[in-house]
Amino acid sequence: MKYYIIAGEASGDLHGSNLMKSIYKKDPEADIRFWGGELMQNVGGKLVKHYKDLAFMGFVEVLQNLRTILRNISFCKNDIEAFNPDMLIFIDYPGFNMRIAEWAKKKGISTHYYISPQIWAWKENRIKAIKRDVDFMYVILPFEKDFYEKKHQFPVTFVGHPLIDAIETYRAEVHVDFRAKHNLDDRPVIALLPGSRKQEISRLLNEMLSVIHHYPQYQFVIAGAPGQEASFYEQFIQDKNISFVFNETYALLNIAHAALVTSGTATLETALFRVPQVVLYKGNQISYEIAKRIIKLKYISLVNLIMDDDVVVELIQSDCNAKRIESEFSKIINGKKREEILLKYDKLICTLGGGGASDHAAEEMIKNFMRKSS
Repeated sequence: MKYYIIAGEASGDLHGSNLMKSIYKKDPEADIRFWGGELMQNVGGKLVKHYKDLAFMGFVEVLQNLRTILRNISFCKNDIEAFNPDMLIFIDYPGFNMRIAEWAKKKGISTHYYISPQIWAWKENRIKAIKRDVDFMYVILPFEKDFYEKKHQFPVTFVGHPLIDAIETYRAEVHVDFRAKHNLDDRPVIALLPGSRKQEISRLLNEMLSVIHHYPQYQFVIAGAPGQEASFYEQFIQDKNISFVFNETYALLNIAHAALVTSGTATLETALFRVPQVVLYKGNQISYEIAKRIIKLKYISLVNLIMDDDVVVELIQSDCNAKRIESEFSKIINGKKREEILLKYDKLICTLGGGGASDHAAEEMIKNFMRKSS
């Protein structure tokens, strides 16, 4: 069969790559065309557009880049029509993907949404468009099934969280000695994960680096994001106690003692590696003020959202400053707070269920398409 997949962010590239592996296992003759990144490209198929050309964060930034976004939407529709896929698969990225879903549904293309838009957080009225334009929804968070089926009477399939598979796959591989490869000494490693977009990296990395001079007994390592150039990070690296790795976030988390992490998927990845963390967020002030008024959530990190508990500390906007970061960081490197976090991480992993999310999703997609086509 012919599959067209749209992933618009680094996390979507990761989950898309594992989904593609599962599709190829179940359909060896699959013809896949996609929007994504290097991870998906390494699996096979044809990369149409890289996600680094699509990442616009916040209300103001979207408005500033509206013309580019509209051009991308038009190009995407034309490309899908020319490819004529049997199945169109959306991975998260709702602002873009829901527009394409509306168009595709009218064209009679089978629409499958993998990793639900977070309408339980904001824009809940998108449920009307989802019911209208999405044939099949595959959710990865336990509470999403009840949200869709009990609150909105829309059937969905819970497939488990694909990060569990991604991390298990990484751990099963043979790896070179990370410390030796990057000339690290024997001091404990602190991971700095400043995000994947230039906007958030610029706002948060300096705040993260502000704690370094307090902790000469640790070595700090910045995780460079896929889709960014190494040269972009060099402007921030001025201290001898800072190292930088590129496209090796899992290798870094695998040996990290603690972490400072930008809100997003990385918070959950850090937790699944059982690394105590402080979560940071600082956005454009106008975008933040708008978001604060319309997002109905107690937490910004996936870890706390899934557990509905203060598992990790979140420092948001004005609280995301050098003094607060240092204060909270000091609590997670040793002592009672660190042990509490690790115990709650174990409960989190149980809540997310076992592995096999990518295989389950691919199997259900093919089964649903065949059932609807017959």
